[in-house]
Amino acid sequence: MRKFINQGFTLIEIMIVVVILGILATLIVPKIINRPDQARIVKAQQDILAIENALELYKLDNSVYPSTEQGLQALLIKPTTEPMPLDWKQGGYLKALPMDPWGHPYQYLNPGSHSEIDIFSYGPKGSNSKSVIGNWSVSPQHP
Repeated sequence: MRKFINQGFTLIEIMIVVVILGILATLIVPKIINRPDQARIVKAQQDILAIENALELYKLDNSVYPSTEQGLQALLIKPTTEPMPLDWKQGGYLKALPMDPWGHPYQYLNPGSHSEIDIFSYGPKGSNSKSVIGNWSVSPQHP
């Protein structure tokens, strides 16, 4: 039997691995750093679709969408103002209203300016920007 006494890596081998890892990091890290913004946009789009689905269920039960004044709260608490819901689902249509990924409430308009109802977030730059994410750009238009 042969014995292998020196079974470690040489300094050159370790330096080559470190250089390769450094090159890979310079190529990959910039792509990963941009992902959080993209992930937040996807999260906002998914939240908007979930809210829109809850509003569709609300309309199926009550024949109308909540008014702008009733807002998205109508999905959690039975409205007490007109238009009164005909068959509001006990327990509501959502467990809670999500905040957008930037910490702001989602906006709701009925009638909307882009579709029958508008559900939107002002996006990462707030209400003074053109980075609005809305149901008109996430899902098909309402009839």
